[in-house]
Amino acid sequence: MPEERRLTGFDAAGEGRETVEAALFEMKRVIAGQDEMLERVLVCLLAGGHLLIEGVPGLAKTLTIRTAARVLGGTFQRIQFTPDLVPADLVGTRIYRPNTGTFDTELGPVFTNFLLADEINRAPAKVQSALLEVMQELTVTIGGTTHVVERPFLVMATQNPIESEGTYPLPEAQVDRFMLKVLVDYPAIEDEHTVAQRALEQPVDVQRVIELPHLLALQSVTRDLAGHGLESLAPFVSFGVSPRGPISMLHAARALAVVRGRRYVLPSDVHELARDAMRHRLVMSYRALAEGVSADAVIGPVLETVPMPRVELVSEVA
Repeated sequence: MPEERRLTGFDAAGEGRETVEAALFEMKRVIAGQDEMLERVLVCLLAGGHLLIEGVPGLAKTLTIRTAARVLGGTFQRIQFTPDLVPADLVGTRIYRPNTGTFDTELGPVFTNFLLADEINRAPAKVQSALLEVMQELTVTIGGTTHVVERPFLVMATQNPIESEGTYPLPEAQVDRFMLKVLVDYPAIEDEHTVAQRALEQPVDVQRVIELPHLLALQSVTRDLAGHGLESLAPFVSFGVSPRGPISMLHAARALAVVRGRRYVLPSDVHELARDAMRHRLVMSYRALAEGVSADAVIGPVLETVPMPRVELVSEVA
């Protein structure tokens, strides 16, 4: 097993890229003709997001997530969504034991590293919504007790085209939990030949390329305070801002430009809104709470460290 060590923002560009490329190569040894889908799986993993894939059955969606789990050393679970599924089938439930007069908690299949939600839009909205908490907060609440899922945690959901028979549209809140939505089509003819040829051969014995601690280190590279000269602030932050933070910041900056009568966004707009978009998304450590260090006290030095780009403005012609 490779020696676990902390990646910084400086060595991640080299070693991190090589490691991810090796993982992608290993996955392509099994799956042919779906390069975009494979890349998007790794993108969501590194960014801490989830992936929604739309396409007809038989395009290696299940094989993709299963292979990713083998290459990255994580655990894998698959849930086949059907109309008769109930939320407890996903997250778990409490079971009464008559012999002891107590309740035991049975955790559901969402407690894994890689979760394949197959044909998610074949289940009604109530079942789909059971994934909302775990996808956003990485926790599941059962009977008043909160359980934390394993990290890293990736949901790759597949859905049939909406016009297919027996499908339910995903609620907007559910769709918003997915970082990316990818449309998967049939592979090119040469890739289909490769798929057919591999079906006649012995299955490829893929190698584990990345250990989970290494993957978690890669996830945190872009949110690594120590790697950007802010070592003194690192003990005050438990979890960095999720991808929703920058997205909200950019949308807010565009709106601010309109409010101020401009048709374009300035770097100062983003800089001005950064605290408002991120302070409630930054998870502070117990040490920060004990010492009274606020989220703004962390965000401020970060903004000072990241230089604003210089933009040459050209007067608009009416």
